[in-house]
Amino acid sequence: MVAETEGARRWARWDAGGAQPGWIGILGNLAVLLAAGGAALGSLYFAQIVSGPGVELIAAAILALAAVVGAIAGAARWMHTALAARVDILSQALEASPDAQLILTADGRIAYANTAFHHLFPQSGNAPLGRIAASLADPESVADFERLRSRAAAGVRAIAALPLREGRGASAGWFNVSVNPIAGRPGYSFWNVQDITARHEMEAVIRDERNKLLDFLDDAPIGFYSVDASGRFLFVNQTLAKWLGSSAEEIVGSGTRLHDFLALPTPVGTASFDPFGDAEAGQSGEVVLKSRDKRTIHAWIGQSIVGSGAELRTRSVVRDLTPEREWEAALRLSRERFQRFFASAPVGIALIDRVGRLEEANAALGELFGTPQHELIGQPLIEFVNEDGSRDTAAKLAAAVDGAAHAGPIELRLKGLRDKACVVFLSRIEGGDSGLMLHFIDVTEQKNLEIQFAQSQKMQAVGQLAGGVAHDFNNLLTAMIGFCDLLLMRFRPGDPSFADIMQIKQNANRAANLVRQLLAFSRQQTLQPRIIDITDVLVELSHLLRRLIGENIELKMVHGRDLGLAKVDQGQLEQVIINLAVNARDAMTEGGTLTIRTSNVSQSGALRRGHEVMPAGNYVLIEVSDTGVGIPKTNLERIFEPFFSTKEVGSGTGLGLSTVYGIVKQTGGFIFVDSEPNRGAVFQIYLPRHYAVEGMVSPRTETELAELTAPKDLTGIGTVLLVEDEDPVRIFGARALRNKGYKVLEAKSGEDALETIRDGGQQIDLLITDVVMPRMDGPALIREVRETHPDLKVIFISGYTEDAFRQRLDSDSEIHFLPKPFSLKQLAGKVKEVISGEAA
Repeated sequence: MVAETEGARRWARWDAGGAQPGWIGILGNLAVLLAAGGAALGSLYFAQIVSGPGVELIAAAILALAAVVGAIAGAARWMHTALAARVDILSQALEASPDAQLILTADGRIAYANTAFHHLFPQSGNAPLGRIAASLADPESVADFERLRSRAAAGVRAIAALPLREGRGASAGWFNVSVNPIAGRPGYSFWNVQDITARHEMEAVIRDERNKLLDFLDDAPIGFYSVDASGRFLFVNQTLAKWLGSSAEEIVGSGTRLHDFLALPTPVGTASFDPFGDAEAGQSGEVVLKSRDKRTIHAWIGQSIVGSGAELRTRSVVRDLTPEREWEAALRLSRERFQRFFASAPVGIALIDRVGRLEEANAALGELFGTPQHELIGQPLIEFVNEDGSRDTAAKLAAAVDGAAHAGPIELRLKGLRDKACVVFLSRIEGGDSGLMLHFIDVTEQKNLEIQFAQSQKMQAVGQLAGGVAHDFNNLLTAMIGFCDLLLMRFRPGDPSFADIMQIKQNANRAANLVRQLLAFSRQQTLQPRIIDITDVLVELSHLLRRLIGENIELKMVHGRDLGLAKVDQGQLEQVIINLAVNARDAMTEGGTLTIRTSNVSQSGALRRGHEVMPAGNYVLIEVSDTGVGIPKTNLERIFEPFFSTKEVGSGTGLGLSTVYGIVKQTGGFIFVDSEPNRGAVFQIYLPRHYAVEGMVSPRTETELAELTAPKDLTGIGTVLLVEDEDPVRIFGARALRNKGYKVLEAKSGEDALETIRDGGQQIDLLITDVVMPRMDGPALIREVRETHPDLKVIFISGYTEDAFRQRLDSDSEIHFLPKPFSLKQLAGKVKEVISGEAA
């Protein structure tokens, strides 16, 4: 007989509880009954033997039935024993399971519960599901459990992951609660509670890592995507989605294809981009994407292809090339700026190494050095420096390379025909093979200007000295010429002394011309334009010109016939001719010919020469030409600039031609120049012809010349106050005016004159005063006189220019000027014009 185990006892309890039908017991009882019946039949059989055939048949039947029933009963007993063993094994397996397991009847009672269940849910009572609900951690999990119970009641398999709080004998954690209906037993269900805390924690870690990975992919600075064989997006990170103007969810959820974002036309090699077109190459390269907001994105795609067939997909990385393109554009712009700054800089820029060799040089430096730019590279810088300063320059460069402090830029002179001067600024290049960056600024013109300025200051000082000397000479010459005129009034042309007096006067006039040239040189001569005959001026000037140009230069004068008159200042015109002649002389160091030619020119239309436009009209042309070295074309546009000169230092001020240009333009004329190297130069001066009557040219007729030279009546009446601190000039002026019929009052100073006027004893018609006098000068005297005699007529006499005092008198139209030296005739004529009101 099989021993009864704990499993058999649990099974018996299970069976007694109605979990299984008692069919095994029934078979046992039936076997007992059949055995008793067989015994009875056996007795009948033996009785048959005794009693006859009928009984024998019944007995045989009973015995056979008993045998069958006995066999069945034996089999039932064997089956009961085997089934009990299998139930015992099943029970042991359920007990050994770490999961809490439970079998519920249709009315919710426990049909079976293993030890793990009672340990996990130790509450008493036969409401197992209530135990589970009471152990749940939160209301949400209770709601999930109730949904699970409702599904189990409906006979549907269900499972849920629920958190349990820590209880008696159990720790908090996560559990999978599953329910399965039992086939063949309506309402019966099998519950399994599995501890998944470790797995849940692992899943949480995995989920956290996955979220971190997704966050990294989504926020990565590059794009990630995957597309299937049809090009539809399986995955796209947020970065790429933003580039494409959408969201990752929208792109993946809408079934968008990669080709929807490919721009057309695309770069070479990407017009028919197929992510699976070249599995070996992976279809990596540049493409142009277009976003949904119409932006164009230059991108690079690198990808690999995985899977096969329907599972074919890509793993693709997208790099936005836009910043790179912008960087390339910025680099290109920076390079272009550097090209403009370095290569096209107006100053010379060079990079030199530690030993002084040129590593880089721009075009301006090549022009400065007079050497093609490419030939400078590799050459020692000292080779281009003037030998006089090369040693000092080399020492300063070496000190700068070694990092020695330098007070400032260095000055050097370059080799070459023009011996250019430069100021060089040094900047040390740190790192690697340190060298220097040099900036060369050409200061040749500045140095020349400094020299010219110094020369100009010298000339200004000389001019001021000349002006002062000229003033004193004018006083002396005024007295000499005046007393000669007084003597000539007493001697007739036939008198032997007449010629001597005339000789004295002529020499005095020549001296006056020299003094006038001194004033012109010092720019202290008043411009007094008048109608003159150009031919007469040139004839008178020819003697001086021959002395100026020297004996090895021939002077030719070609006078035009019936030359028109011009209204110019004779002294200024003479200065123009003299300056041009001196320049021509300097251009013919080995001799040549200086030609001065005059003619009448009628210009029918406007004449343009460079920036100058000469209007139509009638002009007197003066041409000054030479056979000298000529003027280079590069200098023709600058020859009239102040201080521009091609002569050696000390040979000129650079003011000659600029003065010529200013005088001609001030007169209303024009000056042009034509020249070629080794073919001389021609200066053309156009002066407007003067018309005595509007519409007609004033010809040099004998009648007009007679009117110009005809004697005038210089006598007059009136009282004249003559103020002059130089006694000879005052004495001559007083005698000359008395001889012409005027009453003359004399004063040696401004104070004496002011006292005479304030006395009021004489009615003064005209005041003649010198400009420069001790203490009270002429302008100060006039300002005092105007307070009491505002209408008094005044004549200033001076050896200086009218501009020297005119600005101190405001606009006084009653003041006239007579420059020294003057003759008796000029003095008397001026006085009569002013007193009579004929002076303009």
